[in-house]
Amino acid sequence: MANTAQSKKRARQAERRTEVNKNRRSRIRTFLRKVEEAIAGGDQTVAQAALKDAQPELMRGVTKGVVHQNTASRKISRLAKRVKALGA
Repeated sequence: MANTAQSKKRARQAERRTEVNKNRRSRIRTFLRKVEEAIAGGDQTVAQAALKDAQPELMRGVTKGVVHQNTASRKISRLAKRVKALGA
């Protein structure tokens, strides 16, 4: 358990940041799930729109330190590839 005032404050800050990061990660997953569902539905235009909405959300997660840059880029790349394949 935290003893000094500084460590107590740090513990409080960590709790708040954890909550914020958890919400942000959940929001990212929701956007990704919408893309997955659109791909499963087979409609390319809906899937493209969902991907377009998901990209900034994922990259915002990168700037906020919730998701690693390479992870976000990989997810976007793979989803874009799958959406493009719907048209073929």
